[in-house]
Amino acid sequence: MQRIYFDHAATTPLDKRVLDKMLPYFTELYGNADSPHQTGRRAMAAVDAARDLIAERLGAKKNEIYFTSGGTESGNWAMLGAARARRKEGKTRVILSSVEHHALLSSAERLQNEGFEIVYLPVNEGGRVEVNALKEAITDTTALVAVMTANNETGVLQPIEECGELAHSHGALFFTDATQAAPYMPIDTSAWNADMIAFSAHKFYGPKGAGALYIKNGVRTEKLIGGGEQERGLRGGTLNVPNIVGLAEAYRLAIDEMAESNEKLQGLSALFRKETAKIRGITRNGDSENALPSVLNLRIEGVENTAFLYNMDLRGVSLAAGSACASASVKPSHVLTAMGLREREAKESVRFSLGKNNTEEEIVRGTALMREVVERLRG
Repeated sequence: MQRIYFDHAATTPLDKRVLDKMLPYFTELYGNADSPHQTGRRAMAAVDAARDLIAERLGAKKNEIYFTSGGTESGNWAMLGAARARRKEGKTRVILSSVEHHALLSSAERLQNEGFEIVYLPVNEGGRVEVNALKEAITDTTALVAVMTANNETGVLQPIEECGELAHSHGALFFTDATQAAPYMPIDTSAWNADMIAFSAHKFYGPKGAGALYIKNGVRTEKLIGGGEQERGLRGGTLNVPNIVGLAEAYRLAIDEMAESNEKLQGLSALFRKETAKIRGITRNGDSENALPSVLNLRIEGVENTAFLYNMDLRGVSLAAGSACASASVKPSHVLTAMGLREREAKESVRFSLGKNNTEEEIVRGTALMREVVERLRG
């Protein structure tokens, strides 16, 4: 029987339409986009078209879109590049939420080792950032505020518009990691009050290793990767033309099909909640009123998540406890403990992330297997 995949927050399968768009740039249109001859110019034309498309969909200018290898690189570049550039202005405080992705937490640690003052914003029990805490923490020496658009473990949406407005009122830059949110809500560069926005193709049925960073014109940032003069001299390295083409096509499809996809996911999520309600001792982690339609983080009372995941995998169901980037860690989720869960409760929690290709039959069969595993482990 075919496996059931409930881990779309980790990655999504490549859409066949995206692959078809990419394939010519591996073979007949293989040129280096920075080469001056016709072969190179044809590759650069594809890069330019991709940049135009993404800029138009974001409400941005073409020269505000930079191509990267994904969300981690984009996040590192935004955090490290902007903070280091603003140190010259005497701005040495960086504020970020306590539930950010590990890519940003790691960048914050690096900045702290360089002498920056790092402040972590608390979240409430629903997993949303406390805006009042940002009001208290922000000062005129703040270089950057970073709050993700949607959390990768709980799907909880953050109050980014208010956070961005607060940051700007004190002369700070505002960065939001939209990696998880991009498939489910249109990115609006002006309404979000964002100076930098990151996202990654493989979260919306595009290729792995392809991402983008929006940097508003006028924002100064140091380069993260030295080398050639690619990406207006700020990000060296040969442009990955097939992946850039794939990123643009995947994002176009995500925006064009967003309403239909979200409606389907809301229906699947409702069915999932109905079926799991039949299992004793299950509670949802996170604010259900302000969340993506695709992610449900559940605590299964009395069942350790490592044993649960192993047994579900044996039965043909793929899912995770949380971020794939932290899957090797034995520590409880930093997101869930920041929300007030005890270590034991966090280790009883798992993330189900649904995708547009899931079916009602998979939901029913997957939750039936879940009930079987839970009863076995409790027994």
